[in-house]
Amino acid sequence: MRRIIGLFGGTFDPVHNGHLRMALELQQRLQLDEMRLLPCHQPPHRDVPGRSSSQRLAMVEAALESCPQLSVDGRELRRSSPSYSVDTLAELRCELGPEVSLCWCVGMDSLATFHLWHRWRDLLDYAHLVVVGRPGWQPPAEEPLASWMRARLAAPTQLRQAPAGALVLADATMLDISATSIRAAIAAGYSAQFLVPDSVWSFIKNNQLYR
Repeated sequence: MRRIIGLFGGTFDPVHNGHLRMALELQQRLQLDEMRLLPCHQPPHRDVPGRSSSQRLAMVEAALESCPQLSVDGRELRRSSPSYSVDTLAELRCELGPEVSLCWCVGMDSLATFHLWHRWRDLLDYAHLVVVGRPGWQPPAEEPLASWMRARLAAPTQLRQAPAGALVLADATMLDISATSIRAAIAAGYSAQFLVPDSVWSFIKNNQLYR
C-alpha cells in the first residue's frame, strides 16, 4: 500500500496549539503514515523571523515530545537561501522515490495567494495540495487560480491512489490563535500559557523570548 506523508510548513515563531491541533487532525482524518512539521528558515513573502532557526526548531521539538503522531523535519533551516516549497518537495521526492504520496498542507488563506508562490504551477508535479478551510475564507473565484483549482480538485481517497497531482479540501479544527498575537501578548507582559504547549511556554520563559 502506498505510504502517505503530510508536510506542514511555517515559521513557527512560536509553534502554538492551533498549528499542532490542525496537524494532528489532518494526520488522523486523512490516515497519513507521517505528518512532518517543517520550520521555515527564511519565508520568501514575509519578514525574517525574529527568533533564530535553532530556537524555533527547539520549540517545535519540545512541542512534539509527547505526540508520536507528529515529527519535525529541519531541512529548510539548514539552507541559507529563502525556503521555497517547490524546492523542498523536489528534494523530498528525490529522497523518498516516485511512489510515496506527499501532501503539502496549507490553510485556505494561503491558497488565496498561491499563484504568487515560486513556481506554483510545478508544485503538484511533486505532491498533492491539501487545503484546510478557515472561517471567513472561501476558495478563490478569480483566475488563474479558479480554473486551476477546479481541474485538480479531488476526493481524499486520491491521496493514496497517486503520489501527487491532486488538490484536496479537508476539514480540521481551526483554533483562533496566531503567533503574532502570542508575541504581542508576551511583549506586553501577559502569559501565553494554554496558547502553546507547556513545554514551549517553559522554553520561552527560560530563554526570555519575545520580551
